[in-house]
Amino acid sequence: MANALTDDEKLLWNKWSQARDQDAGNTLIHKYMPLVHFHVQRISAGLPKNVGRDDLISLGMIGLYDALERFDPSRDLKFDTYASFRIRGAIIDGLRKEDWLPRSTRDRAKKVEAASERLMQKYYRQATAAEIAVELETSEEDVYKTMTEYFYASVLSIDDTSYDSEQKDHPFYIKDEHTPTPEEHLTYDEKVVELTEGIKSLTEKEQMVISLFYKEELTLTEIGQVMKLSTSRISQIHAKALFKLKEYLMVWM
Repeated sequence: MANALTDDEKLLWNKWSQARDQDAGNTLIHKYMPLVHFHVQRISAGLPKNVGRDDLISLGMIGLYDALERFDPSRDLKFDTYASFRIRGAIIDGLRKEDWLPRSTRDRAKKVEAASERLMQKYYRQATAAEIAVELETSEEDVYKTMTEYFYASVLSIDDTSYDSEQKDHPFYIKDEHTPTPEEHLTYDEKVVELTEGIKSLTEKEQMVISLFYKEELTLTEIGQVMKLSTSRISQIHAKALFKLKEYLMVWM
């Protein structure tokens, strides 16, 4: 979306912000719906199949409506940026409040971690997904899928910053990330080095998927178009890359 608003867009925002004109509001919702689909696509990449896309879209729409209600057009801030914050926050909050990870997946994840621990004691190194699959008499793909879903669930569970936890008189709150403590700075630098080395250990395709997804912010479908692979294949590569990075970082924890 362009940075500068057109005259028609300015008119819409004026009607909405000054008089809460419903037609203007509906038009703005329609205009920014692609933001909801974008964040649903990105977040759903690491979620199990039982989490419906429609449910995620509903959560994202709550964030979009909330953004529209709270946004102040007079401020020097793009609505895309503000709405993205609210949409992603609403989706993650909704996921956090629901026990969306099936018990079967949690049980499988515990078995994978137990097998990984046994093999590490046996081989004196981190076990590969293939070795874990043999140990559990399952497929390597199932190991990747299980740990990717469980890894994403863990990320959500430790992310306790809710988009609804903002103070009421501060409609848009951004944490000051520019003045880290010396300890935080040191820890961050160490994690960056470790993660960089971990990414270097990935295959060329895995590195490209990670770069396009997390740096260039393309969707899995768009990455598939770039790499001339199916979306499902890109999803598999993404899952395998996350698993490898998780295993690599565990060695240094």
